[in-house]
Amino acid sequence: MVALGILLSRLAGLVRNRLFSHYFGLTSDAADAWNAAFKITNFLQNLFGEGVLSASFIPVYSRLLAKGDKEESGRVAGAVGALLALAVSVVVALGVLCAPYLIGAIAQGFEGPKRDLTIRLTRVFFPGAGFLVMSAWCLGILNSHRKFFISYASPVVWNLVMIATLVRYGGRLSEPSLAMAVTWGSVIGSALLVLVQLPQVLLLARRIRVRLDAKNQQVREVIRSFGPVFVSRGVVQISAYVDAWLATWLPTGAVTGLAYAQNINMLPVSLIGMAISAAELPAMSSLLGDPAEVAASLRRRLDVALRRLAFLIIPSSMAFLAIGDVLAGLLFQSGHFHHKDAVYVWGILAGSAVGLLASTLGRLYSSTYYALRDTRTPLKFAVVRVTLTTGLGYLCAIPLPKWIGIDPLWGVAGLTASAGFAGWVEFSLLRRSMNHRIGHTGISASLVARLWASALVAAAAAWAAKLVIGTHRPIILAMVTIPPYGLAYFATTYLLRVEECREMLRRASRFF
Repeated sequence: MVALGILLSRLAGLVRNRLFSHYFGLTSDAADAWNAAFKITNFLQNLFGEGVLSASFIPVYSRLLAKGDKEESGRVAGAVGALLALAVSVVVALGVLCAPYLIGAIAQGFEGPKRDLTIRLTRVFFPGAGFLVMSAWCLGILNSHRKFFISYASPVVWNLVMIATLVRYGGRLSEPSLAMAVTWGSVIGSALLVLVQLPQVLLLARRIRVRLDAKNQQVREVIRSFGPVFVSRGVVQISAYVDAWLATWLPTGAVTGLAYAQNINMLPVSLIGMAISAAELPAMSSLLGDPAEVAASLRRRLDVALRRLAFLIIPSSMAFLAIGDVLAGLLFQSGHFHHKDAVYVWGILAGSAVGLLASTLGRLYSSTYYALRDTRTPLKFAVVRVTLTTGLGYLCAIPLPKWIGIDPLWGVAGLTASAGFAGWVEFSLLRRSMNHRIGHTGISASLVARLWASALVAAAAAWAAKLVIGTHRPIILAMVTIPPYGLAYFATTYLLRVEECREMLRRASRFF
């Protein structure tokens, strides 16, 4: 249900992004300004929203539900919602007032009208970010009650408002005016996002009492967990914003190219990594028993989830490396977005492929720590990751292209590749620490080898089809390369006796 909800919302997001690329292209100051402003306010959503609440609120609330304490769970949910609304209101007000200073810190490379437009867009974005944070509170309650679909499908509404805005005003307004119109559409869609989820929240959690109650013991536990997770998520977000900040020093198109690549990169991260981690967190948090029993149950759940992730993420990584231009062309090539732009996004995607598996596996390990109510260990390792990302990102994005004599615009690929290396370091630290805590977990080397071998066979099949067709028309190219890629991967994993493939086929056969 998580994956289905995310799939629908991501498909709507891809339609939005395709329309955006059609009207703005790649080398547009207005597009760079919009993406930079969206990043800044998205920071607030990620900092206060889903990730932090998942780690601090869901474990406490899910355990109360598992014990059948409806009164206390209602008090905790209401108090957390009230405290979150108060904190977000203050931050939104400060964000609107301090937008020029934020732009100076995050998009220092922007100057003149481009900088002024980014400031105006940021001020409009901030209230919408506040609604997105409150929608994460709704998501936390729904997930704890094992109601996954509506919370992850509701962003469809948010995207539909922006799509309607682009359809209505695209080609009729100047690029700066259209960017402002889409921003207002984002704010309206964010408010609708909360309204869509709220009825089911009130239906499931009938005992909610919205009041500022920071003295409740369970609420205080949420607050204590919130602090380290807030810092941890902040550190991770800083890593992403370091990339965005470095990209502002590169030629026009770098910020937007990075945004397009991240949109594609987030498909497997959210559709697979987030779906599995989100579904596992409330289940892991609800485990009851003595420490040995809980550890044994966690090992079983974690190992199964890790295998599922690897089965689906490894072919995604190979697709980014082998046919990234096909994916970028299919999703964005239209209007002002040309084939050469798709090739540029492919280079950035190839860098992202370096750490795709590590980031998704690391997310699952972090969820396991949160289920154990340990928020400090992931924080320590996140700091290591960000330190590496910052240092390596600067070297790979700015000096390295000059040293090897390539276009500075390609420095963005260095950003994504260096971030991937840092992701592997973080994942290794998370796994080693967890293994010391609950016993050995992980994926066998045999399975990993079979999965990568299958992905290589799939890439060869896609490239053969690509060479035969010999066209740059994006839809035709996608139709003749992506199906052979998927079929070859599933056929090879089936022949190599990968259990996850056989299990997926058994499940699929139930629908036919």
